[in-house]
This record gives sequence, C-alpha cells and structure tokens, in this order.
Amino acid sequence: MTDVQTERDVVDVLMTDHREVEAIFVELESRQGTPEHRRQLADVVIAELVRHSVAEEVHVYPAARKALPDGDQIAEHEISEHADAERTMKELESLDPSDPRFDELLTKLTGTIRHHVQDEENDLFPRLRAACAREELIELAGKVEAAKKSAPTRPHPAAPDHPPANKLLAPGTGLVDRMRDAPSGRPTSMRELREKS
Repeated sequence: MTDVQTERDVVDVLMTDHREVEAIFVELESRQGTPEHRRQLADVVIAELVRHSVAEEVHVYPAARKALPDGDQIAEHEISEHADAERTMKELESLDPSDPRFDELLTKLTGTIRHHVQDEENDLFPRLRAACAREELIELAGKVEAAKKSAPTRPHPAAPDHPPANKLLAPGTGLVDRMRDAPSGRPTSMRELREKS
C-alpha cells in the first residue's frame, strides 16, 4: 500500500514536465551543437510539449472547470495559449536549424511556453491543489501519465482541443505520429536522443 502523502500528484507530474522542457530550451538557446543535434532537440521539445498539452486538455482543464468557480475562463485561456504554441511548433517543425526563422520561432515558442508555465504554476496549480482532494490529484496524475503515452508527438493545430472530441481522436493521431516517427528516427524524448548519441 502506498502512502497518499508521498505519491506524486498531477501538479508534481506537470511541473516535472515544465522543468524538462525548460532544460531543453536552455540547451537550444545556447546555440551549441551541430545543426542535426539542434533539430533533434527541437523535435524532442515539440513532442514533449504536444503530449503535455494534450494531457492537460483531456484531463486537467476539465478538472479545473469542475473545481474552480472561474474554471471555464482559466481553461479557455490555457487552451488558447496551447493553440498559439502549437501553431508556432508547426512552423518550427519543418525548418532547418540553419534557417534564420528557426531561432526566431524558437524564441517565440520559448516566450509563449515560459509565460504559460508561469501562469499555471503561480495560479492554476496552487488553486487546483486547494480545491481538489489529494486522492483526486493523484488519480489525475495517473490519467495524465497514461494520456501522454498515447498522445500525438507532432503539432496538429486543426485538431480538436476540447472534450469529448480531443479525448477520442488524440490516441489515434498519436498512433499515426509514432508510426511516422519510428522509420524517420525522429526522437520524441531525451532518453531516445541520448540513446542515439
């Protein structure tokens, strides 16, 4: 039997994602490494952000809508920021790191995501922890982790971002993305990238 006090809740899981993405941003901003390595880092950060966003849209924002008096407004704001970032990622996805737009779009993406992370960590996350039972937050952590495993790894700006459509379509889109990633060798996690090096 695990102790509820020591289990990771959904905020812990999402904040770990935030730290991992920030570490990749810092490495990309250093402009070190070969163009191929920078492209791979960009692919990993895109995959991480897409999985994270889908998991939040499917599980976290519906919980916020239910638990917080202004949950609908907060969820819509966060979804809007995700859509903004996804459009930028879609453009970034096809650029070579030697293209001047690569660094421009990367700067735009990091700014958008850093603002989004600050909003969530300073407002949404503390409020969710205050409004929801610990057991519910732990259960949400499991749902988020499961959703990330089947979520898309590439940006799909036209895909639905509200339940139930996103919940139904994301796993299928994720499967297609993973089928595209495998033969191309596109890394979708830092673990995969390290294994290639």
